[in-house]
Amino acid sequence: MPFHGKLSIMNVPLRKPMTLAEFLNWEEQQPLRYEFDGVQPIAMTGGTAAHAFIQRNLAISIGGRLRGQACQFVGNGLKIEVAGKIRYPDGFVVCSPLPVQSTVVSNPVVVFEVLSNSTARTDFVTKNHEYAATPSVRRYVILSQDEKAGTMFERVGDDWVGHLLAADAVPRMPEIGIEVTLAELYEGVDFSVATAGEGVAASVER
Repeated sequence: MPFHGKLSIMNVPLRKPMTLAEFLNWEEQQPLRYEFDGVQPIAMTGGTAAHAFIQRNLAISIGGRLRGQACQFVGNGLKIEVAGKIRYPDGFVVCSPLPVQSTVVSNPVVVFEVLSNSTARTDFVTKNHEYAATPSVRRYVILSQDEKAGTMFERVGDDWVGHLLAADAVPRMPEIGIEVTLAELYEGVDFSVATAGEGVAASVER
């Protein structure tokens, strides 16, 4: 006979929070990538074409400007440790030598994230606090994937100051000695095509 009553909470084992070391050991054995929020693993999900194009442009524009310099651009295949958490940003810049077998970077200087609907609160609030609390991070650039716009936070003395980035913005990054137009970071991202596709989908659903 099926049981339809409530399951007593006392019969459900509570998951013990992971330590950072336990998470790193655990993730090494997983086929997929996970972030760590200080308590438990968070699975990384796939992105959109816009997200992928902006990631590509970050590697080309930021990475290209840093060629031959001490600072290097790193894509989302390498994780960073910030405020006791583990994150896979869409890109970051590190200015100290990295051993070739490194899997975790603890001193990123500039961090880039591309927003999505599912990660917007985490990127704007949770990760923003983590990056602000990490002394090595001098700048945090958040890019929208729905329009040519973004927000940039920078460390100014003891303050963490935010700036809105319009379509014609030219973000300066003096800590790594470069600047780049926002237009470059959105090259190949055709928002009119995305809008048209949404319109077709909406008309079919009706």
